[in-house]
Amino acid sequence: MTAPVLMTEIWRGPILESVHAGHAVICDGSGQIVEAWGDPTKTILPRSSAKMIQALPLIESGAADARGLTSAQLALACASHNGAAIHTDPVHAWLAELGLNESDLRCGPQVPDDEPARDALILADDSPCQYHNNCSGKHAGFLTLNQHLGGSAEYIDPDHAVQKACLDAFEGVTGETSPGFGIDGCSAPNFATSLHGMARAMAFFAAAEDGTDARQSAAVRLWQAMNKHPELVAGEGRACTELMRACKEPVALKTGAEAFFIAIIPTRKLGIALKIVDGSTRAAECTIAALLVRLGLLDADHPAALKRMNAPILNRRGVDTGLIKPAAALL
Repeated sequence: MTAPVLMTEIWRGPILESVHAGHAVICDGSGQIVEAWGDPTKTILPRSSAKMIQALPLIESGAADARGLTSAQLALACASHNGAAIHTDPVHAWLAELGLNESDLRCGPQVPDDEPARDALILADDSPCQYHNNCSGKHAGFLTLNQHLGGSAEYIDPDHAVQKACLDAFEGVTGETSPGFGIDGCSAPNFATSLHGMARAMAFFAAAEDGTDARQSAAVRLWQAMNKHPELVAGEGRACTELMRACKEPVALKTGAEAFFIAIIPTRKLGIALKIVDGSTRAAECTIAALLVRLGLLDADHPAALKRMNAPILNRRGVDTGLIKPAAALL
């Protein structure tokens, strides 16, 4: 076993105050490791970074085309959104098109991260609903697939046809038999793999060619939808959205809970997967930004990069007290 390596440093003045260690893998289109830090064999739960894999059966099955899903809807199927109106309104309309409503979702209610949406609920003395859940787009995709398959209402059950299709896709693109799963924040199973397996899966998306076969065509449509609609994948102010806009080449980015992050880089046919072992989001965002800079995809002085790497840490009076920076080994 290889120990995690230093990836992000937190400085307070001239003192190194805190560090975040992790693992990262860059894979090429053949699934081979190009570069790695830490342990590529580490078993991980990719959490929401796997959403584009979970959306593959939606397209492969024919359900997406049967329902005439748009690229915006495909982006929402891959999203961990802020719960803003630009996210919740389309999901509401999507379910209405299926003849379904909020009660058919199984993701659970969530207070929206979007401040206007949250403030509106407070002013109306209203409660958040399942449309506000950051995974509601993914679940709308699940429900679309479920209707196509004629499945039962409990589409999040690990033994349900929807989740079996997701597992088949997951094992297919990671190239590994999953050792098990955990239940995600939205109640769907989240399948485990190695970090190498997840990077291999992202490289599959990056190297996929439309028209080759159903899975490759689905992969192309999904990363293109994410790249076309970065505001739907996450939301304003979020790392996924801002870094996708900032990259000099098409890149699809997706965060996952507990400091997971992936990148799909089609022009290079590369996939990245990383995990910060202490679950720190700030470190995952700093690390993915640094790797994008390392590959020449992101300018180090772009505001979206500077917000996350070599970013000043301000105290409550606005005084610059230190910075968050990537470890030298990443650059």
